[in-house]
Amino acid sequence: MTSLRSVCVFCGSRPGLSPDYATAARALGQGIADHGWRLVYGAGDVGLMGEVARAALTAGARTMGVIPTHLMGKEQGKRDLGQLVITEDMHERKKVMFMNSDAIVVLPGGAGSLDEFFEVLTWRQIGLHTKPIFLLDTGGYWQPLIQLVDHVIDQGFAEAHLRHAFTAVPDVPGLLARLDAEFT
Repeated sequence: MTSLRSVCVFCGSRPGLSPDYATAARALGQGIADHGWRLVYGAGDVGLMGEVARAALTAGARTMGVIPTHLMGKEQGKRDLGQLVITEDMHERKKVMFMNSDAIVVLPGGAGSLDEFFEVLTWRQIGLHTKPIFLLDTGGYWQPLIQLVDHVIDQGFAEAHLRHAFTAVPDVPGLLARLDAEFT
């Protein structure tokens, strides 16, 4: 029997300006459910977090939300999740989400999403894990970040293999196919 696969989704607590971001978040939530995977995410009911979670829940996915106490009100922490973990701080939140997942997906987001991406990328760079990391590059959102990573490498602050520690995928069908390949 195969164990339940879990996808950690880091994403914005805001919707962003393009409606394509929310559309992609909903499609990812639906896709996670359709594949029988569990969604592990920040437990918020706002922005892209809320979009991905509502879609996953509506489609019947198992869910695990992880939220620090100080964000329960601001991010309107969902309480209808399969599992809700309340942490003391943001660092513990990231660690719990990471430890309870088999792959990491980063949707468009702000400083928090960047922090989450760079933490799991750094952990991978120094050999603490080999979990796949995917950027859902909706509308080219992550292209400036990819250019920054390339610049860091070009300037000698990281080895070239850092660029291969994550994969940018332009759309949800491609992302789901990549996740499926990782899980089989």
